Amino acid sequence: MKPLGPIPAGFAVIDGELAIAGLTASTIVEQAGQTPLFVYSADMLRARMAALRAAMPEQLHIHYAMKANPFAPLLRLMGQLVDGFDIASGGELAMAINAGLDPARISFAGPGKRDGELEQAIVHGVTLNCESPAEIRRSLAIADRVGRVPQLAIRVNPSFELRGSGMKMGGGAKPFGMDEALVVDAARLIIDSGAQWRGLHIFTGSQALDAAAIVETQDNVLTLAARLTAEIGVPLPHLNMGGGMGIPYFHGDQPLDPAAVGRPLADRLESLPPELAGTDFAMELGRYLVGEAGVYLTQIIDRKESHGQVFLITDGGLHHQLAASGNFGTVVRRNYPVAIASRYGAPAEEDANVVGCLCTPLDRLADQAALPRADVGDLVVVFCAGAYGASASPSAFLGQGAAAEILI
Repeated sequence: MKPLGPIPAGFAVIDGELAIAGLTASTIVEQAGQTPLFVYSADMLRARMAALRAAMPEQLHIHYAMKANPFAPLLRLMGQLVDGFDIASGGELAMAINAGLDPARISFAGPGKRDGELEQAIVHGVTLNCESPAEIRRSLAIADRVGRVPQLAIRVNPSFELRGSGMKMGGGAKPFGMDEALVVDAARLIIDSGAQWRGLHIFTGSQALDAAAIVETQDNVLTLAARLTAEIGVPLPHLNMGGGMGIPYFHGDQPLDPAAVGRPLADRLESLPPELAGTDFAMELGRYLVGEAGVYLTQIIDRKESHGQVFLITDGGLHHQLAASGNFGTVVRRNYPVAIASRYGAPAEEDANVVGCLCTPLDRLADQAALPRADVGDLVVVFCAGAYGASASPSAFLGQGAAAEILI
């Protein structure tokens, strides 16, 4: 037996089935008309944001990193809950605008912005987090051509990293942002050009569950921002401090206490150096806001045994849940939280492998998991599917196509 990851709080049981927002899994599938299906809970999204607001300093702005989940109804809801949005492509910019989000609340990071993407961002008044001096020069030339004043910030590649983060995006040689030594001259280039100076973006990593490591990194970010601001010689209007806060996926993971991050940050913001006295501060979060509020429902279409092992074959798979399959940067595959939605909360009766419908041995949703007996027609649920699921998986692989998505 291989242990399953921890199921997030907030889910219920009705008539022996998983329930979300007062509806059983089978009812949700019937209303949607198909499986596989991603289901996102609006109540859980609101609750996560309310808890985070309560834990963080009042003056801290919360930004949503769209890459985690760009589903349009979810974006519209998040537009009511967060203070800003961070995007990483021109495609995400188009999705944000189509969802009715205010471009003035959007910032755009990413190391390979094409000229067309820069132009669209400049025309719409989006803040560009520039990742190199060359990108600044390109942005200024494009802004001059289209007759707009660009909103420009600098993404910094700091010399430190976020300890224990699943995705390291700062410290050492990185494609992201500018090394500290380049920032002062780059900022002066922006300021001297007449562009709108929008400050610094210092993102070091993500998916950390160690509050002490996040606090340490935030302290380093504030110290670095103060030093760079003093050297630049003008006030810092805005500091995007990055995110880092993760969610439990695997057996043994413990949930992060947001108050253990918020209390030290509040203390630090109460005793800022003069260089940061007038700065607006933001924290950029993706999976922490939406990851646990989503599930993936897939139906068992065959049950069979091979060499004494049970295989539950579903109509879903890695083409929708690449991360749960272990093929999204995981070195050693471990089980996500998975359950039989049709028999939710029932005792385990067997060890079973839950696999998808693709013709590849990589298509695995759970290995040797202790589960209630399940048969053809039963629903399997994969939790923690609200982030890096539908949009981060190869839905076109083997011509399978995308899963349905709903917000309830």
